[in-house]
Order: sequence, then structure tokens, then C-alpha cells
Amino acid sequence: MSPARRRLKPHVASPTRATAAWEDSFVHYLSAECHLSENTVAAYRRDLRRFLEWLNARDLKGLTVKDLSDYASWLHEKGLAASSLARHIVSLRLFLRYLQLEGVLTTNQAELLASPQVWERIPKVLTPQQVDALLDSPKPFDPCYRRNRAILEFLYATGCRVSEVANLRMEDVHVEERYCLCRGKGNKERVVPLGERAIMRFQEYLEHERPQLAEKNGVDPPWAFLSYRGRRIRRERIWELLKLYALRAGLPGDISPHVLRHSFATHLLAGGADLRLVQEMLGHASIATTQIYTHVDFARLKAIHRRFHPRA
Repeated sequence: MSPARRRLKPHVASPTRATAAWEDSFVHYLSAECHLSENTVAAYRRDLRRFLEWLNARDLKGLTVKDLSDYASWLHEKGLAASSLARHIVSLRLFLRYLQLEGVLTTNQAELLASPQVWERIPKVLTPQQVDALLDSPKPFDPCYRRNRAILEFLYATGCRVSEVANLRMEDVHVEERYCLCRGKGNKERVVPLGERAIMRFQEYLEHERPQLAEKNGVDPPWAFLSYRGRRIRRERIWELLKLYALRAGLPGDISPHVLRHSFATHLLAGGADLRLVQEMLGHASIATTQIYTHVDFARLKAIHRRFHPRA
């Protein structure tokens, strides 16, 4: 067993104290040994709390597959989507597997629990014209409009997740070489090219806004994109800005940073890019995840065929 793992204390008799010990130890295990991202760990912690809420005074060691199926039904009754329910079951499997490693359980009944069928959904994608309208929506009367414009350009130019853009450091952005170094899930690094527009917007931000923002912090922070107070910009703030500019550009209200990531991949593939290269730029561990974007473009072709073909 790794020394980083916090071994559970078997002498803890109180259910309340025991469940608290399980939660803390499991979260430490996810971070220290599984090297999961901060957001993933937070999601699994929430899932575990919901499981412990359902568990109540039940004996964890006596749980059967039937009991865990009842737990899945309990989650379904709370209105969880199929994708959320599937993640809860994955986190439950991982938690019970951890208790096996710690010697608390001898078997993992959750391994026998079937996950709900998650339908493959075609992600929302913007047209190139919609992307242009969105990226041009920050105006000089907006506070930090050059920063905001650069952030939008980076999201679309790189296909990065919103957390990856928020966590970019100055040393990660190589303007002369036209690429940036992104750190994705599991802290895996990948190199993503930067286009001319993204570089131009970033340089304008560096020249006209970032020095003033950094000055508010007293020292020059390492982060590329700074908040109004000179700190690292929060990913939630990027969401808020995107919603604001999507509304201004006349786009649907459910636009998210991930829509720009979807659009990045779809537009590359529609332009003839190799699927493997797109996989590398997105940081997907499996090419099967990237292949969804080939379905997106095919769906667009079918829509065009239905609209314009006389015998469609």
C-alpha cells in the first residue's frame, strides 16, 4: 500500500465519525494516488455524500446488489439524468474498491451493478459565422475587453477546456513559436498550435491590459489571464463572460465554453483535419471520444441534404 494513502481506523465505532473518515480518506486517495483533477475529485466527493445520505444507518458490509440497485432507483427518483446517474455508479464502484484496498470490505458489490444506458448525444456546435459574431462581441466599453476577447479566441483556437485556459501560465504561451502548453485531466500536458488571430488578441491584451491588472496584485502573477484584482481568473467568471457575449451576439442562452471546444473539433474535421491530430489537440485518451465529432459533421450533411435535395 502506498504511504500516501490514509489508512482507515477500524476502531471508529460511531457511524457519523466513520463516514466522515471514509469521505476524507477517499478524497485524499483520489487526489494523491489516482491523480484526478480538482473538479473530478469535487464531483466524486458530492457523489459520495449522496451515497452516505442514502446509506444512513445501514451496514455497509452487508449491502447486496439488490440494495445498490435500490440506491440507483433512489437517485433516479431524484430526477438525475442518465449521464449523472452513470457517474454516481462509477464513483460508488471506485469508493467500494478503495474500501477493499483498506481491508474494510472483502467484495465490491458495485462491480455487479449495471450502469444505465447513456445515449450518445451529438454535442451542440456553432457555425463559423456564429463563432465570428461571438468572438467580435467584446467591445471597448466593456471592462477588460481585450482580455475577454483574448480568452474567447483561446477557447476556440485551442479547443481547451475552460479550466485549462484559466490555469494557463505566462510560461505556457509561446507567442513566437505559435503554440501553448495545456495541462488537462490528470495533469497531462499537450501542445496546441495558436492561430494568428489568437496571438494578435493575446499580444494586445499583454500590451494594454495585463500590466495594469498585475499591478493591482503588487507582484507579477504567473497566470496568463488575470482577474480585475490581478489574480488568476476563475473559470466561473469565464462562463459568465461567455453567457454575456453570447446574448449580445444573439446566440442561444445555453452556450457554454465546451460548445467552443466542440466547434473547434468539428470545424477542423470538416476542413479535412486528421482525426488522430484532433484527438491529440483535444487531449482525449481514446480516439472513440473524438469520433463523436465525425457524427456531428455527418448530421450537418444530412440536414443540408434534407433541406436542398428534391427527393430528400
